[in-house]
Amino acid sequence: YVGYALHSNPRPGEIPCHRVVFADGHICEGFAFGGPDAQRELLLGEGVAFKDDMHVDLPACRWPAGL
Repeated sequence: YVGYALHSNPRPGEIPCHRVVFADGHICEGFAFGGPDAQRELLLGEGVAFKDDMHVDLPACRWPAGL
């Protein structure tokens, strides 16, 4: 359901769906708005740290809401 909602985002420049990553920090290889390179660039532009090309450094960047 989450993937469907993200792919249906009517305003990707306003609704920051690029911030959604998998539980292990992996970015989406099927990112609907330009692929994983576009998602990585958007996240890097916001100062998000990466462990490698495809994984966000979650301990450094995760929002601790409810955790």
